[in-house]
Amino acid sequence: MDRSEVIKAADRIAPHLRRTPLLRSEVDGRRVVLKLEHLQRTGSFKFRGALNALLGGERPETVVTASGGNHGLAVATAARVLGIPATVYVPASVPPAKARRIEAAGAKLIMGGDSYGEASAAALAEANSTGALYVPAYDHPLVIAGQGTCAAEAIADAPDIDTFVVAVGGGGLASGTVLGGGRPVVAVEPENCQAMHNAFAAGHPVDSTVDSVAASALGATRAGDLTFEILRSAGATSVLVSDDELLAARDRLWEEFRLAVEPAAAVPFAAWLAGRVPGELACVIVCGANTEWSPS
Repeated sequence: MDRSEVIKAADRIAPHLRRTPLLRSEVDGRRVVLKLEHLQRTGSFKFRGALNALLGGERPETVVTASGGNHGLAVATAARVLGIPATVYVPASVPPAKARRIEAAGAKLIMGGDSYGEASAAALAEANSTGALYVPAYDHPLVIAGQGTCAAEAIADAPDIDTFVVAVGGGGLASGTVLGGGRPVVAVEPENCQAMHNAFAAGHPVDSTVDSVAASALGATRAGDLTFEILRSAGATSVLVSDDELLAARDRLWEEFRLAVEPAAAVPFAAWLAGRVPGELACVIVCGANTEWSPS
């Protein structure tokens, strides 16, 4: 895969996409750029990859996927936009707000076990038995290329960015950022929810435990083979943050910028705040905002 796939994806999905804004600022005496991807349709970057997966090949009659929430909502919405019936399998731990939004987008929602792995197995079984198109959450060339359009937009709007900081679950956004951004990538995960970090340590993807407040978005039990290879080949840096750090960063995004985001979206900002990101002008991708919101 290379940048040409991202360029094709950008042309393909542009009619249905929001071009999300950049926010330049200074925090604690350091310059930073925030890519406000939580303002994307469906509330996360996942809409990009889902759209590209549905538009990049022969048009499917039906689509099925598995998700902890954000990918499922993206596939459900992309399928609705294109007039394709969709089924989304989710684990029992899916946050109610995400389950509600998936159903509101018109997809059939099915509880598929206690973990993402079990939900994915159930979704694959349905795809194999019915012939529906299965859209992986991250480890697929069309999904990765779609996610890469986020970084491509950022570079077009701010060519002086020298580093990207990205939250990682299975690695779709991070590997897409390598292709679309053309800059060093810092891949950030919560402690105890670190499938990509463990893959880097082992030299290949391995099964990993999932235990974090950000698990509904970043709770991959195993990094993707393709996403791992793209990140490894690019020399991406793997960084961990604690749950306390990412929650403090989430609160800081609200206090500093009035950005209301889900815990996963604060993970890269937490690494940047902690001084674990090199470069003079990092771009932090604020990747999602699918959380409960109860204004008082």
